[in-house]
Amino acid sequence: MTARVGIPSSLLYYMHYPMWHTFLTELNLDVVPSGQTNKNFLDQGVKEALADACVPVKLFFGHTLTLRDKVDYLFIPRVVCLNQKTIYCPKFLGLPDMIRYGLPDMPPIIDIQMDVREGRMALFRAYNQIGSSFGAGSLQIARAYLKALYSAARYNALMQKGWHPPEAIKAVLNPNSKDIAPTARKGDLNFAVLGYPYVVHDDYISVGLIGKLKKLGVNVITLENLPPATLARQNCDLDKIMFWTYSDLVLRASHYLFKSGQVDGIIHLTAFGCGPDSMVDKLMELTAKEYSNIPYMSLTIDEHSGDAGVSTRLEAFTDMVKRKKEV
Repeated sequence: MTARVGIPSSLLYYMHYPMWHTFLTELNLDVVPSGQTNKNFLDQGVKEALADACVPVKLFFGHTLTLRDKVDYLFIPRVVCLNQKTIYCPKFLGLPDMIRYGLPDMPPIIDIQMDVREGRMALFRAYNQIGSSFGAGSLQIARAYLKALYSAARYNALMQKGWHPPEAIKAVLNPNSKDIAPTARKGDLNFAVLGYPYVVHDDYISVGLIGKLKKLGVNVITLENLPPATLARQNCDLDKIMFWTYSDLVLRASHYLFKSGQVDGIIHLTAFGCGPDSMVDKLMELTAKEYSNIPYMSLTIDEHSGDAGVSTRLEAFTDMVKRKKEV
């Protein structure tokens, strides 16, 4: 019988799922994602997670709980560093332990550490350990790894063309489907929505923010649509780089967009209770004051965020930007 491996559709899912799915599938494993977020996921996560955890971590608990009785293993790798410079949030590093010891009766957890600072072939060695744990041979693992890298490259290429993660994931995993395509840009305004992918692209906790903007006639650019090489060179006017991977990327993206003037407005979507995000938000606010020609708004969400409040703020911000352009 084929082993079923569950992957929570939260946190690192939005950047790495195509690679993980391809690798595990090539090992003849049945990959089971937890699916789209709903109220039950969040309610379960809030109930089980630590009270002071940010809403994305609480949501991760909820996604994981839905997989408990559906899979034989949970795939929660301990992703530390993938770029030689920054590390992921400490809560990410502790996720396997939080799930293992915080939730009862969970399946075995695949928590291989991924840290490219451990050597040139560190990432391959991590995937090799995963494959070996399922009894796969060296050749099968190497082939699966190369196909996984190809899926990741195709995924990133689609996002560079303007696709957002949810639609790009579907396109990569269903290459023969003709029904998957990014929404055409028809709006008169261009907004950048900056924030961590697992906040921006989760329609439930973001209260459908991207969809709301599109209905208001706004073309939306997100962090994943910006050129990585350009962001890597971007100077943020700090004495040192940010420690955390996503925080560093969001800050670099904001400086790039403010200085290049490519957008009509910038919205920072942040999660209440996120320590690194509170620092990034303040730094972005200070930068926005230096570039007053580009309107900036910070929008904080948590498990209690309501549709009406978010819609009102987006409508007001959009109207303000339109009037500013008409003057």
